[in-house]
Formats: sequence, structure tokens, C-alpha cells
Amino acid sequence: MSPTTLPISVAIIPVTAFEQNCSVVWDTDTKDAAVVDPGGDVEKILARIEASHLNVQKILITHAHIDHAGATNRLKELLHVPIEGPHPDEQFWIDQLAEEGERYGIKSYGAFLPDRWLHDHDQVTVGNQTFDVIHCPGHTPGHVVFFHEATRFAIVGDVLFKGSIGRTDFPKGNHADLIHSIRDKLFPFGDDVRFLPGHGPLSTFGEERRSNPFVSDRAVNSGSR
Repeated sequence: MSPTTLPISVAIIPVTAFEQNCSVVWDTDTKDAAVVDPGGDVEKILARIEASHLNVQKILITHAHIDHAGATNRLKELLHVPIEGPHPDEQFWIDQLAEEGERYGIKSYGAFLPDRWLHDHDQVTVGNQTFDVIHCPGHTPGHVVFFHEATRFAIVGDVLFKGSIGRTDFPKGNHADLIHSIRDKLFPFGDDVRFLPGHGPLSTFGEERRSNPFVSDRAVNSGSR
């Protein structure tokens, strides 16, 4: 491997009418891959996998809202790979997948059973690469984040966005928990960490700590927390 080649590569595949950032992440050396948050549009996901000649090992789920997890069962069926994540506290939303699909007009393949539930401080592997698991409740109770230390890169689902944060007005959402997850569990990893949110463009923890109107240092210190 060239010294300038990063150990992981990531392809972003916007899926469903919500333009959710489904992603395929792979070990650049082995081409072993994981699909993260297959909310829908399975054909688009499979086409990206084929175009990059990847060996998908698993499906990773940050949380079970329909736009992130609606096609999980279908992809597992087609690829014959295990599902890892989310945290067990997400069972409430997993059980709602069929109903949520009808509500939002997104094709759902129903509730799924993870082959492995994930907890705080767990790790998941993609090829020879390791991602740390951080349980970040607030948007949903069982939401997890995946952090790759070697490249200072995180996949954060709907916890944090460029200039915004996840909604907490859904059932079992909790605003205080979400702020704690961002400020006390994610930001300590460092300002240089670049993250892929569930929707919209990438950003860094540092940029959000400086300017995000909901969780910046200024916002918290001014009492808007």
C-alpha cells in the first residue's frame, strides 16, 4: 500500500426521499467492506458495491429509523452477511419499521434481528480496520456512532449535522441526552475528527464545537443548552 493511501475508503450513497447518507466503507488493502445504514434503494447500494469490486462482510446500523434501516433485511438476504448494531435500546424503533415505512412512503422489509447488538466501548471490524462504538442516545435511545481512530473519521448517523443536531421530538427522544452525547462523548475525541452525518455534508467536531448554534461552546456557555 502506498504511504499516501488511506487505510479506509468511504462511498456515500444517498437513499430514500430523505436523502439519507447510506455509506459503504471498506479496507483499502483487502477490499473487505461494510454497508452502513441501508435505508432503501437497494439497487443503488449493490451497484456501488459491484463497481468497486468489494467483498461485503457485514451491515452496520447506527439506529433504526426507517430511512436508515428500512432495507436491512433485504440486503442481508441478498448478501448473506450479519447485521451488527444498533444498541439493544433501539428495539422500540426496530419493531416500528413496517409501520414507519407506511407512514413515510418508504419501502420497508420489516423488523430485523441483529446478529450482534452493540454497546458502548465495543469495536467492529471491517477487513483489518477497527472502529470504536460509542453509544449516543438522544435522537433515539439505542443510537451508536462508529469512530475510526487511524483516520480520525466518524460515522455519526443522526446525532450531529453540519450546523445542526438530531431531532428529539420523536418517541423516546431526549434533548438533554443528545447534548450530553455530543458534548461529552463525541467532542472529546478531538476537533480534527471529520464526520459523516446521516444527512447533508461532512463536517468536523471542531467546526461544530465552534459554530453549531445548538452545541457550540458559545451556545452552551450562554445557557442555550
